[in-house]
Amino acid sequence: MTTLSASSAKSTNDFDQQHLWHPYASLPPSYPNIVIDHAEGIYIVTEDGTRLIDGMSSWWASVHGYNHPKLNAAMIEQLGKMAHVMFGGLTHRPAIDLGKKLLSIVPAGLDAIFYTDSGSIAVEVALKMALQYQIAAKRPSKQQFASTHSGYYGDTWHAMSVCDPVAGMHGLYGNQLPLQYFVSAPPLGFERELTQSEHDELTAFFAKNSDKLAGFIIEPIIQGAGGMRFYSPRYLQLLRQLCDEHDVLLIVDEIATGFGRSGKLFACEHAGIGPDIMTIGKALTGGYMTFAATLCTREIAETISQSDYPALMHGPTFMGNPLACAVACASIDLILSYNIEARTANMQAIMEQQLAPAAMLDGVAEVRCLGAVAVLELNDAVDMPTFQTLLIDNGIWVRPFGKLVYIMPPYIITNDELVTLCQSLLTVVTSYLSQMSTTDRVSL
Repeated sequence: MTTLSASSAKSTNDFDQQHLWHPYASLPPSYPNIVIDHAEGIYIVTEDGTRLIDGMSSWWASVHGYNHPKLNAAMIEQLGKMAHVMFGGLTHRPAIDLGKKLLSIVPAGLDAIFYTDSGSIAVEVALKMALQYQIAAKRPSKQQFASTHSGYYGDTWHAMSVCDPVAGMHGLYGNQLPLQYFVSAPPLGFERELTQSEHDELTAFFAKNSDKLAGFIIEPIIQGAGGMRFYSPRYLQLLRQLCDEHDVLLIVDEIATGFGRSGKLFACEHAGIGPDIMTIGKALTGGYMTFAATLCTREIAETISQSDYPALMHGPTFMGNPLACAVACASIDLILSYNIEARTANMQAIMEQQLAPAAMLDGVAEVRCLGAVAVLELNDAVDMPTFQTLLIDNGIWVRPFGKLVYIMPPYIITNDELVTLCQSLLTVVTSYLSQMSTTDRVSL
């Protein structure tokens, strides 16, 4: 194996710093990006050989860890046949096989699949789909969308428009975005019942605005990048009821929550409801390929197809990519082999036990866990250069945002490895808060 010299490694990193933009970062960045050489299992390994437990599953996608032999084999086998072929006018076995697998596991009623090349585009397709359906159903006034505050649906244009317009990441674009409708964020607490006032607020919102709404989009049970918030299945049940009453399509974004992350195979199963449209991605390919899908009911597909404009007006170049479909089939088979509810319940129990001491730390507002997700909410936004150094020193990798330090470990992590991850994270947070407290005292 070729080893980079120190000067070569520095040159590599310097080029990255000067020329390569990274997510939500300046160019050059305010602190260095860590150069990764390879990954195996739950570990990512830096160029200098430092092994880091990946507590993020590479932004929630690499649920089977890295270099998984079954996923590698699926990719290699398909690569020997074809890496890609256009989906316009053509089809192929991996796309068909994946479609059959998906329809056998998604919530009842979903029956038509549109393959896309990223989660954000899956949301764009979902919005187009809802709009074309309402036009075809002779409800032309239903031209806009609604969501809750604290939601996040991606970084493309219309996906940004349904993200939280106040506290979200896209306020910079202001009135250039399409104007949508928003209701208060679902009240925090997975186990809690809705109060009468919370019930009445959502009901009144629909009574006032539903004549203009093509669809209502929401992340079921867990709001991700908008705050890592867990909310009650009762809220989702009420939302389903109101959408039915007012001819508004319910769009659930399962890109982050799908394939077991919430403790159910799909998060809307906690509420026992089925959506009209659902988006999936991230864990779909186990982190191997950028790939996603938008699913809808047969009624939506047929209503659009029988209208004056029967084609759904979207068609990505890499739609239905055979490599992605093949590895997605293998990823789903692995997820189904895990007994996912039992596995994530075990992960939740370990994380709750190991991270409970964090709640006693001065500077931690709350510790919360659900399924294979654990969140430490701090009182103040994280100083990333300081925090990142502590992560590397303690052999783990997570990516906080704002006040939120959270983990979404790969499903293949062992109990001992999960304990190590949690204990190391607790050490990092304790050390970090101590450093920040010392800095504050010195500045005074």
